[in-house]
Amino acid sequence: MAETTSASAPHVTDQRLVKGARSRASIARHAADVATVEGLNGVSIGRLATDLGISKSGIATLFGSKEALQLAAVHAAREVFVEQIIAPSLAEPRGVARVRALIDRWFDHITEPAFPGGCFRTAALIEFDSRPGPVRDALAADHEEWLVFLAGEIRKAQDMGELPPVDPATLAFELDAVVSAANMARQLGSEAKVATARRIAGRLLGRAES
Repeated sequence: MAETTSASAPHVTDQRLVKGARSRASIARHAADVATVEGLNGVSIGRLATDLGISKSGIATLFGSKEALQLAAVHAAREVFVEQIIAPSLAEPRGVARVRALIDRWFDHITEPAFPGGCFRTAALIEFDSRPGPVRDALAADHEEWLVFLAGEIRKAQDMGELPPVDPATLAFELDAVVSAANMARQLGSEAKVATARRIAGRLLGRAES
């Protein structure tokens, strides 16, 4: 009997870990949803407990603090960005086709948002750009990693002779700025400006847009 109990203990522990991880992921994703509408400062243990019908102590056990919850929201939003924009674009051939896919999918992420308040990255960066601390650091690191990645893909397209030899980091910055502006325009209800932003991005990538 003792051996059976001992053998089953790791399985029980594993199941609890899996359940805890799923709970963390679900709560973090809801925190990201809330953040796009009310800002990361609107994310709190009490607010999420009310929204999700979970005890405050249960959420506190999983995250420990409001800051940890905010950081988890940043991570959850990053995973969505990778899943919807980066991962499928990597299936495209290396070169300008892949760069265009990245930008097109980012525009789709804005026009058909995964979050109720639009693009998480754009909203959160604006909110925390002047607030030092771990949350700002996480947002800044994520944004910089994206720009470096995009510049790297632009450089590959240039090496193949598919894009003009401009500074890749500058072009990545310009594209990021245009799409971020499109997100703001959509949140303000200006679909025409979103279309304008698409045309600007197309011109930056050497594509004629009507």
